[in-house]
Amino acid sequence: MEPEHWVFAYGSLMWDPGFAVAECVRGRVNGFSRSFCMQSVVYRGTEENPGLVLALDAEPAAFCDGLALRVAPRDWSEALAGLRERELATYAYSEETLPITLSDGRHVDAVSYVMRRDHSQYVGQLGISEQARIIARAVGGRGPNADYLFNTTRHLAQIGVADPVLDLLAREVRALIEPGG
Repeated sequence: MEPEHWVFAYGSLMWDPGFAVAECVRGRVNGFSRSFCMQSVVYRGTEENPGLVLALDAEPAAFCDGLALRVAPRDWSEALAGLRERELATYAYSEETLPITLSDGRHVDAVSYVMRRDHSQYVGQLGISEQARIIARAVGGRGPNADYLFNTTRHLAQIGVADPVLDLLAREVRALIEPGG
């Protein structure tokens, strides 16, 4: 029997994995929070005008709900190479294998991308209003930073994951970018 290969998705990988997904299940990782704590200088911002993207930020009492994506063995090599090209573009993430509890009770180990707090792109101290101002104006190689936030909150709602902090952030960003906001 071939080993199972899983990826934990908590941001854009939920709605744009970039690889063939053999199985998709809600999952939870403990000891991390989903946080807009990474400056984006490639995909959702630039060096001159950085945006913000989500990262798993180490927080012992926290947990993060997202999707566990199983990749078929025949697709794993290509999927992992694509993930590394995408997620390790600036090495602000570390690639780690974390234990994930699936909503159906299974426990799997999944490749996950965790924020490196020692990296220059780490901005974990920003408040919601400052995050909103950054996200509302930033645009990078994959489009407006606000689209990234809105797509993520929409997909979390679709899979039944409540994230009140991201919902508040999305409301603040909408107020900044809508006419009269």
